[in-house]
Amino acid sequence: MNAFPLINIEKESRRKWRIPLVVVVLAVVVAGSLWLNNSPFRSGFEITDELGGNIFPSSILSVATTDAQVIVPADSMYVGNPKSCIAVRVRSGKAYSRVRIEVAETPFFARSVSEFVLEKPRTEYTIYPDIIWNYEALKNINQAEPVSVAVTVELNGKSLGQRVRTFSVRSINECLLGYVTNGTKFHDTGIFFAAYVNEENPMIDQLLREALDTRIVTRFLGYQAGGPEAVDKQVYALWNVLQKRNFRYSSVSNTSLSSNVVFSQRVRTFDDALNSSQINCVDGSVLFASLLRAINIDPILVRTPGHMFVGYYTGSDHKEMNFLETTMIGDVDLEEFFPDEKPDSTVVGKTQNQMSRLTFDKSKEYANKKYKQNEEGIHSGKLNYMFLEISKDVRRNIQPIGK
Repeated sequence: MNAFPLINIEKESRRKWRIPLVVVVLAVVVAGSLWLNNSPFRSGFEITDELGGNIFPSSILSVATTDAQVIVPADSMYVGNPKSCIAVRVRSGKAYSRVRIEVAETPFFARSVSEFVLEKPRTEYTIYPDIIWNYEALKNINQAEPVSVAVTVELNGKSLGQRVRTFSVRSINECLLGYVTNGTKFHDTGIFFAAYVNEENPMIDQLLREALDTRIVTRFLGYQAGGPEAVDKQVYALWNVLQKRNFRYSSVSNTSLSSNVVFSQRVRTFDDALNSSQINCVDGSVLFASLLRAINIDPILVRTPGHMFVGYYTGSDHKEMNFLETTMIGDVDLEEFFPDEKPDSTVVGKTQNQMSRLTFDKSKEYANKKYKQNEEGIHSGKLNYMFLEISKDVRRNIQPIGK
């Protein structure tokens, strides 16, 4: 009979101890929560970017005066302007933490100080501080150069120290084709090819004057000149004047960039192509597209695996197109393009202008055929394919670069 009272005493004793224990645990949890919310994050910060430590002057210059955001942050939790390219990753402490970021001067940008408020507590943020670019220095870089970027960060008035990271500033001639985030997701940035289409280049007026001197056309009126035949005649006048400048095909297109994060293509600027009289398929396409834009004919850059050619709309309604193989502007063996026709047998005794017209027509024939063969892929959005109209909408996002 004494067993039951004994059991009751033990239960009562457990109840007395349980209440203080619960109070202690709750007090520890509350204190820990207050400490986490009010103490600064102590693990520092890191300098980061989306392009594997590479800075592309062409991508910076082409969007400097536009609202375009071509290179997008991989992390949605960010503040600042991603066009800065260089970022800082830091974890907030309490809610509405204040961050001060100082970026030291380099040959490519001036010293800058930026301040931000991080709303959420204990959250990792990617912060893009203001970068005051030296645009002239970016324009004039012809070969990749390393640059040390030094960043100092304060969080809620407490210094997190300084970090230094070395970036590679790429040549102005490197066009960013795309980049990979999270190891698998590819972002196509082929729109940057539009930066090398430079209808504003001062040399264009001289080329148009030379073209008018041929008397192939008396004026460049774009689509106002008439129908497709009038448009083609103007396009041929441009073709003819480039041939008279004795352009030569050059297959150089590789860059020194070795990366599994970013992919690029070497492209000569308008000035480089004219001064060297050398073009490959990309150089010739952007050069010709520049001239087309200058006379108000809407060009198209078409990319297939390993190749690019240029197109243009034959009317302002954009219903019909023609395409050109610009590598045929130079001294070309037509049999390489038409091995079954033996076309070189037809060139004997032809004048320079007759040869120019022949290669122009053959260029259209060859490029139109290539377009038809690859049309599905070109409009599929697949990797290594592109159909890029250099339209007013594109120009609102991507501006031409020059030297």
